[in-house]
Amino acid sequence: LHATEGRAIRMSKDTLRCNKTGIVEVLCGDYRFVLNKVLEQKLITQREYNNLKSITKEDVEGHVVELVDKIMNKGEDTCKVFLDLLQTDEGIKTTFPELENIKLKDTCLLPTPAQEESSLNGDMPVAKRRKQDELYELKSQPVGLCMIINNANFSDGTSRRGTDKDAQSLAEVFSWLGFRVLMCKDQTKEQMVHTVESLASLSDGVQLQGSNVQEWSGRGFAAPQQVLHHGDAFFCCILSHGEKGAVWG
Repeated sequence: LHATEGRAIRMSKDTLRCNKTGIVEVLCGDYRFVLNKVLEQKLITQREYNNLKSITKEDVEGHVVELVDKIMNKGEDTCKVFLDLLQTDEGIKTTFPELENIKLKDTCLLPTPAQEESSLNGDMPVAKRRKQDELYELKSQPVGLCMIINNANFSDGTSRRGTDKDAQSLAEVFSWLGFRVLMCKDQTKEQMVHTVESLASLSDGVQLQGSNVQEWSGRGFAAPQQVLHHGDAFFCCILSHGEKGAVWG
């Protein structure tokens, strides 16, 4: 199986992922209706349906996100059936006319994760395979840690509007790539240095201390539930104001 074929196989899942925010926003309009439709198509089990049905008005968006995540986690075939349902079911089209504004038929391919890409190169010529062998392999599960330093509010009273959405988008992508995604908010210079140095010296069984770390759960950021440890790769994304050669804290 070549890499390009592997990407094509994931077309529906990637399309769903790329349009996730818009789909969730629309489906919140009548969550129980779409939940019943999904159950009718046997895209979720009765037990999953019962768990998702027990909601309050305040938590509708979180449960719609959970529903879409469950669909994506079930694989490409389930994602394709779900997208077809959103586009062809007359009841859904009538209840959610806004879905017509979402490009559910467009191909939206995300990059192939490196650890998956390496498994798609069995037929690669020797010279290219030798070059491939020189690349950094990502075999650990999870692949590694991704730290997001998200500075939204500053001591001079200014703030960065939209930065939380940027952090969520980063979390969704790196989570899909197989990383555990962490976030620290509103860090001073000293706190940013402490966070990075603590991560550099992190070892199995040692929790990151003193940085108010939260972890992406698929629905939002919350306190880490498991011990943090490094994998084969590490990313640090800093969202902040700054100037040439400097990042504001």
